[in-house]
Amino acid sequence: MSKLILTHEVDGLGSAGDVVEVKNGYARNYLVPQGFAVAWTRGGQKQVDQIRAAREARAIATHEEAEALKQKLEQARVKLAVKSGAEGRLFGSVKPADIVAAVAAAELGELDKRRVTIPAPIKTVGDHEALVRLHDDVTAVINLQVVSLKK
Repeated sequence: MSKLILTHEVDGLGSAGDVVEVKNGYARNYLVPQGFAVAWTRGGQKQVDQIRAAREARAIATHEEAEALKQKLEQARVKLAVKSGAEGRLFGSVKPADIVAAVAAAELGELDKRRVTIPAPIKTVGDHEALVRLHDDVTAVINLQVVSLKK
């Protein structure tokens, strides 16, 4: 077993700044090479504190604020203009950063792109959904209307 400090959020494992124990192969072959974790050391506690402080600065302060933002996001329909071909297929796909930019442009709030999850790749114009974790136990569904960019 390897003891690691997570530098990014990993689904099913923990958030940035958490100290976790995982199997050696998982650490060696996936977490460390992808930059999701670093090896734990005694001096690493200072790094853990810095990661947690940065995470808390980005996090939505209270559960009530997260619930209010959730209501606002779920009631709105976010329009996202992207380049597409004649049949409505996109050149590429919609990324979490694109969704965050569209939400900010619609003046619905500021989101962290690392907390946005796209259940299925968005590669066509039309109506789609994305999930965003606003707080530890608050997840909002963003209704996206993907439209072709007018030339």
